[in-house]
This record gives sequence, structure tokens and C-alpha cells, in this order.
Amino acid sequence: MGRRKKEPASAHRAHIAAAASVLFLKQGVAATSMDDIAKAAGYSKATLYVYFENKDEILCVLTLDSMKQLADCVRSALRQQASTREKYDLLCRRLTQYQQDCPFYFQATLEKINIDFEKQDSFPEERETFLAGEQINDMIRSFLLSGIESGQLRQDLDVESVSFSCWGMLSGLIRFAANKERYIQSAMGLSKEQFLQHGFDLLYRSLENPQPGAERRWQYG
Repeated sequence: MGRRKKEPASAHRAHIAAAASVLFLKQGVAATSMDDIAKAAGYSKATLYVYFENKDEILCVLTLDSMKQLADCVRSALRQQASTREKYDLLCRRLTQYQQDCPFYFQATLEKINIDFEKQDSFPEERETFLAGEQINDMIRSFLLSGIESGQLRQDLDVESVSFSCWGMLSGLIRFAANKERYIQSAMGLSKEQFLQHGFDLLYRSLENPQPGAERRWQYG
């Protein structure tokens, strides 16, 4: 513990949060206690409370981190100099990979986000999480507007509602496929990737500006 005592508070907080994320993924947030987190992180429970007020604050830090990572994921896909469809394909691949690599973080972005920052018991990270989420919404809105302006997406799309719906549908489909992978394989004879191909393509078809004879096929990978 001598080395740890010399580390800045931010390092201690990051170490504790990382240990908590493993437990949250393995046994769920509700079933994880501060005692569990302290033991996993290698701290006493008293020391844990030096760096975090409670489990909710740890969860807020993890949610903020997950939202920032998600924003980077979306940004890296949509900033490419490519067609609307190519950007969409890349976004789907990046989101799928993010869920595979960071399942707890991916799930955290789908949970309820506080929008009332006047409450006395709110944490600073909650406002930052909200703002990171708004950045994601803005990026998806800009993507849709660019597609409409280029004629690649339908002109009658309500960008405000469709942007949020798209995020809900994509994230829901990815999480559903991950949770039901064995059923998809046994009942449908499809791999998770093939199932996602169909779902992603179906969503894009609802957005695109149809052109006679246009190829409507999404290739995974």
C-alpha cells in the first residue's frame, strides 16, 4: 500500500472505479456492496469512503467514462470522408465492437441519465454525462442532416426524433443480439453478425432516399 499512498487521488479513484466496473458487470450493481468494491480494489472500506461518497458516485464516474468513450466511438465513425451509407456501416461496426469490448460501459450509456442538476444530492459527473450524451445526439443529428442534404436520406425525416430513435434502435439491437446469441444461432441458424446485418440494413432502409435499381445490402466486417 506504500506505493498507492504516493499516488494522486485521481489514480486511487480510477483504480477503485475499475474494480467496481468488474463487479457490476459480474454480479450487478444492486448486488455489489461497498465492502465488495473495497476488497476487490485492495482498500479498506474506510479508505474507500475517502475517495467516494457512496456507490452511486462510483457509478456516476463509470457512466461518465462510458459516455465519453461512446462519444469518441461515434465521432471516429461519422467524421470519415465517406458516403452516408459508408458512415452508417462504420458506425454500426464501431458500436458493435464497443459493446463486445466494454459490455458494462455500453450498458451504462443506456441507463437513466439525470437531467435535474439542481438537486442537492447530484454529482458533478452527472452534468458532464448529460453534456457528453448531448454531443452524441448532435453528431447523429448532423449525420442525418448531411444525408438529407446530399439526397441520400429521405427528405421527410424529423431529424430531432429520428436521431434519438436511431440510437435507441441500434443500441437495443446490439444489446439484444449479444444477450440472445445462442438462441439466434439455434432457432434461426444465423450467427450474431448475420442477425445484426439484417437488423442494421432494415433500419437504414427506413431512412434512405430510395432510388430505382439501387443496391440495398449491408456487408458486415
